[in-house]
Amino acid sequence: MVISVASGKGGTGKTLVATSLALSLQDQENVQLLDCDVEEPNDHIFVHTAIGQSQPVLIPVPKVDETKCTYCGKCAEVCAYNAIAVLKQKVLIFAELCHGCGACSYLCPESAIAEEGKAIGVVETGNSGNVELIQGRLAIGELMAPPIIREVKKHIDPTSEVIIDVPPGTSCPVVEAVSDTDFCLLVTEPTPFGLNDLSLAVEVVRKLQIPCGVVINRVGVGDEGVESYCHEEGIPVLLKIPLDRRIATLYSKGIPLVEGMPEWREVFSKLFRDIKEMSVAGQVAK
Repeated sequence: MVISVASGKGGTGKTLVATSLALSLQDQENVQLLDCDVEEPNDHIFVHTAIGQSQPVLIPVPKVDETKCTYCGKCAEVCAYNAIAVLKQKVLIFAELCHGCGACSYLCPESAIAEEGKAIGVVETGNSGNVELIQGRLAIGELMAPPIIREVKKHIDPTSEVIIDVPPGTSCPVVEAVSDTDFCLLVTEPTPFGLNDLSLAVEVVRKLQIPCGVVINRVGVGDEGVESYCHEEGIPVLLKIPLDRRIATLYSKGIPLVEGMPEWREVFSKLFRDIKEMSVAGQVAK
């Protein structure tokens, strides 16, 4: 089963939930933890994984042979991302804007455009017990996370239980990470900001037709708005985590919740069983 753990905003406890789930399952299952928060992956801090392998992620960017080019401007015309500008006797390539779609090289009437690989980040892997960690890391100054997320997801082993730590928000990297997962666990907090961003995240997963449930973190602050919204929308609240200084202290020290407070191990194991049972029964909200 592939479970994505997402949040409409940063700082809700998404990584806390993703790593706790993975570590709680490792005694019974082979587990893969995919850290797709590629701008700043930090799951490795909590699962104590030493990175063993690193593989570059390349995207194709255009390279113009100006001995063939007639400066017709067709390449700039078809580029949806404004990564090419054609002047009177010069073609300018803005590699940082290129999405590697290949339209310019395919449609160049003079076959003057080839593609060369540009490294935008890496995929790193390592193991800790029965947990295999696969994380993407976007290179500093690069803008496009989705190609790295796609490469991370290529490592999914269908025989393992897979937990995906999704980037925060509702933008393209989130869509890439959540797509084709069996279930999306949305982590939020009981505040007006949490509710606003949760509603946006729910809209995204519903568009993707991914069943979802909610974890409410830091219960004890805010109001009942999140629970009321979930009740009205028919979205199951699967777990509530209280506002607890001990949890915050463990997190600040890089100590997994299920290790620092072992009683939570069974809580997260039950959360996984509940998700699996609901998925089998077809009772989860879409």
